[in-house]
Amino acid sequence: MKIKYLLLAMAIVAITQHASAQYSADAIRFSGTQPGSTSRIKALGNANVSVGGDLTSIGGNPAGLGFFTKSELSITPEFNMNKTNSVYLGQGTNSSRNDGNFNNASVVFYGKLNKAPGEDKSKGWLSVNFGANYSRTNNFYQNTSYGGVNPSSSIADYYAVLGNKALDDGFSLGGYLEGWAEAQKLIYLTNGRYEATTTLEGTQSKNIVSTGGQSDLNFSFGANYSNKFYIGAGFGITSLRYNSTSNFVEDNYQYIGVNKDFVSTYTLDQATRGNGFNGRLGVIYKPVEMVRVGATFTTPTWYTIDDSSSEGLATKYSNERTQSDGSNYPLTYRLRTPYKVAGGISVFAGKLGFITGDIEYVDYASTKLSQSSDYDFDFSGDNADIKSFYKGAVNARFGAEARLTPNFMLRGGYGILGSPVRNADSDANTKTISGGVGYRFANYYIDATYMHVQAKYGQYPYEIGELSPLASIKNTNNNVFVTLGLRF
Repeated sequence: MKIKYLLLAMAIVAITQHASAQYSADAIRFSGTQPGSTSRIKALGNANVSVGGDLTSIGGNPAGLGFFTKSELSITPEFNMNKTNSVYLGQGTNSSRNDGNFNNASVVFYGKLNKAPGEDKSKGWLSVNFGANYSRTNNFYQNTSYGGVNPSSSIADYYAVLGNKALDDGFSLGGYLEGWAEAQKLIYLTNGRYEATTTLEGTQSKNIVSTGGQSDLNFSFGANYSNKFYIGAGFGITSLRYNSTSNFVEDNYQYIGVNKDFVSTYTLDQATRGNGFNGRLGVIYKPVEMVRVGATFTTPTWYTIDDSSSEGLATKYSNERTQSDGSNYPLTYRLRTPYKVAGGISVFAGKLGFITGDIEYVDYASTKLSQSSDYDFDFSGDNADIKSFYKGAVNARFGAEARLTPNFMLRGGYGILGSPVRNADSDANTKTISGGVGYRFANYYIDATYMHVQAKYGQYPYEIGELSPLASIKNTNNNVFVTLGLRF
């Protein structure tokens, strides 16, 4: 299998005769999950480690389940508005899409522990509560487009690089992208090296449509000791679905042999499915009544992933028929995502509200790919890329809730998600701003939240060294979440 990927995440490109570039980028993409939470916690910037008493605890810090004194259930739909702004070769392009999803459904069952007659009912183990939920933890829905006139290079220069790499490594070009480029007369062999047959000033464009997401089915328990110390554990069954369709088009002129205008299109399609599992441990401690301190550890997620990718190259010269080539690359492999460790503190002002903050560390460099028993595939290149290009990242989340009346709450939050890319500047961090309201009446409640998420990154459509063209991309999500809940 010798697949070549033009599109790589976070402006990292590895030119190789094997598929390492694809799978290392996917490994990081599938490791970037966020807490599956209710609208209330989303309004707090997703800070949840030390808050407790929210259904988010089922998939977050399970110790928070120990705070429940009633059973409770809720559902949370969402509406996502995505916009992408791209600048490529001095030209700007905008893309957008809107999607609705089911974000969260949770239930917790309160289990009060019986005390012997005369025993202090506020001391010792007071309750053990159990919860289960479905939560969406990653969203891949995005349209991205960019294009412009390239005065410095052609995509054929990239094919020539691949052809020369194949020559140096003793590989045949036949049946692979560089071989298709030679057959379609985009590169030619001269003096023992491949060169592009194309001129400069070609018009280039890239379009990418991605869909899918990741989700967890979580089962957790949390226990309460003397209304002072809370401990919990949980188990998650995870799933992922990722689909991507992309094409890179170049309208240019070929000056060796054919001497004609041409339009060449490189296409890449990917369909990925996976299932896995993970675990969580958490504690929350109240040194004084108004302060809660929490910590949680999340194990890596161990996935088994089925990937089906295909690439193709089609070139049409003026007044000639289109010549096209392509191949499919199915593979099943295993992925171990990073572990996560987080700590948080919350300070309460009685019934007036609270402020809270979390710090989380995610060791992206520990991500590892390995072969399944059904396939013999060497992932050493992918794992080397992960250790070379990625690092541990720190995520910070902060939020506050104010109870304006006995029934009405106002909330706000802010978050910074650190970039996993080594030597990335601060612009590469993902920033979130959120705000929301909540209303309680009898045993029912409704929470609504708006969340603004913005990320900036660079993307090379192909890599040829100093002349590699770069697309600067700003991706913005404006999301609305509504939680409907019942205590019983």
